[in-house]
Amino acid sequence: MKIGVYICHCGINIAATVDVERVTAFAQSLPHVAVARNYQYMCSDPGQDLIKNDIKNLGLDRIIVAACSPRMHEPTYRNAIRSAGLNPYFFEMANIREQCSWVHPDKEEGTRKAMDLIASAVAKVSLHEALEENEVGVTPSVLVVGGGIAGIQASLDIARSGFEVYLVERSPTLGGHVAQLDRTFPNMEETSSFLLPKMEEVQNHPMIHLLTQSEVEEVEGFVGNFKVRVRHDPRYVDPEKCTCCKRCEEVCPVRVPSEFDMGLTMRPAIYLPSPHPIPRSYAIDPKNCLFLQKGECGKCKEACPEGAVRFEEVGMELQIEVGTIIVATGYDPFDPRLKPEFGYGFHKNVITALEFERMISEGGSAQGRIEINGKEPKSIVFIQCVGSRDKTVGNEYCSRVCCMFTAKQASLVIDRFPDARVTVCYIDIRAFGKGYEEFYEKVQKKGVLYRKGIPSEIYQRAGKLIVKAEDELLGEPYEEEADLVILATGLTQRKDSDHLRGLLKLSQGPDRFYLEAHPKLRPLDTAVDGVFLAGACQGPKDISDTLAQAHGAASRATIPLFAGKVRIEPITAVVDQLMCAGCGLCEQICEYRALKIDPYRRVMTVNEALCKGCGACNATCPSGAISLRHFKTEQIIAQIRELS
Repeated sequence: MKIGVYICHCGINIAATVDVERVTAFAQSLPHVAVARNYQYMCSDPGQDLIKNDIKNLGLDRIIVAACSPRMHEPTYRNAIRSAGLNPYFFEMANIREQCSWVHPDKEEGTRKAMDLIASAVAKVSLHEALEENEVGVTPSVLVVGGGIAGIQASLDIARSGFEVYLVERSPTLGGHVAQLDRTFPNMEETSSFLLPKMEEVQNHPMIHLLTQSEVEEVEGFVGNFKVRVRHDPRYVDPEKCTCCKRCEEVCPVRVPSEFDMGLTMRPAIYLPSPHPIPRSYAIDPKNCLFLQKGECGKCKEACPEGAVRFEEVGMELQIEVGTIIVATGYDPFDPRLKPEFGYGFHKNVITALEFERMISEGGSAQGRIEINGKEPKSIVFIQCVGSRDKTVGNEYCSRVCCMFTAKQASLVIDRFPDARVTVCYIDIRAFGKGYEEFYEKVQKKGVLYRKGIPSEIYQRAGKLIVKAEDELLGEPYEEEADLVILATGLTQRKDSDHLRGLLKLSQGPDRFYLEAHPKLRPLDTAVDGVFLAGACQGPKDISDTLAQAHGAASRATIPLFAGKVRIEPITAVVDQLMCAGCGLCEQICEYRALKIDPYRRVMTVNEALCKGCGACNATCPSGAISLRHFKTEQIIAQIRELS
């Protein structure tokens, strides 16, 4: 056995607190070590070439790199030794950066610990076994969950690449929250000008199967071979026959708040989900339809000249097979009722920014008119960061869109009412995007007054709203009369996110958004192979960043499809069937459904394609019948002996 040990300086990250030369000399003295070297950056091409040349020239059959976290560069080094003809699992990485140099400012202490970690790695790698990666075929189709702008763009990119897409949206129409917006910042472009063409292309594209009013109910399988069960709820209106003539709407006796208009208007039980829905058809709300609830009414069916209303329609379940999955489920706006000091829900002239968006939209609740008690407002106050950067409600993050969203709305207000007093109360202005800072300055020059400091209270006096705050720049309190107060509510994870998170085994960050595999190296991937994130389900972002992430997620999702096969990691659980008692405890603990008991032999079996090598079953098994390849008990004990 010939082991090669390679110590990385990582610039000064390691070398500043670890004596690399002493560590190299120590490594050279360890059993079975044929060569020990150090280099400035082992992950660089010259560093990798150093390893490859020693394998070929010195006949090395085990490699250790003492550097950063295995999560960072373990695949890099495995590929390097594979290219030199050595099995990639004859490799071990000692983390002397995150676990050593970064946490030990004392150089002597850091050097000793680095020596211990390398000795431990040498003991383990000497017991490594050759492992072989398996390959499985890939189903050439993708599931996209969520029909907002992220899901729409990802679906189009994948379909244009020649692969089938199943786009699942739980509401009756595509568009998501973007469809509720009138204009976008910083160019003040009409939202419909870019959204509607994309929605229509989705509907007409032959490679996209659009499933509105549908939800994912079950997911089984692994990357390349997912089996998904989708529940499709009835629309009760035939989209092929519906001409949107409005006759059904006119005769419906039911009126309930419109979700699309944020409850500012009332809609019938048979309704258009948005002014420009895709599919272009009415839908029936079964919870509020008198016929579906009580067997009464049915006037819409009688009024429909095309016979499009179908009360007899029933839901169905679809079984689809896909190779990869993109999650693009979007966000929920923060509920300002959790900030009672602002009086939302109590003072009728305190509204959210999204409600105001529906007011100023030509197709919205007020057809573009802004009136308070029949009069044009003379004083409007915008309040930033409602539900963002706020520990009291558990949202410490910045929602990113609110500063520019408010600037856009303030600009529209000042254009319509040049004599109005428009005030924006803020913590900080974060104009981070291209053209955002220029747009913010332009809004200020129009006469919008920015006052640093979030109001502490809103109350009424003599029929007027009074905004009580402190101007942090002037260091003095003030009270501002307002005809209208608009709350820039932040973005939060969807309230129903736990359902999909459980199905796909997604991780969740402290902000409750879905967690990416790595914020820099794998920002679009999840911890589950073959599942990717796009849009605001991963964290707050504006439309441009959402579209960029959707393009990226589509690209990542199609890589296995183009390859036609995926590699299966061989570090998996192994069951000694002679020792297995068939108790089933490991099956219950497995998060990935990789363990199934054989009904005839009553012993546990492992689906290696599903197993992620997490080791939970190994720790659970009371018989000691389960071991983990590459992390066997004798390998771990050998490491511990060197550290003790």
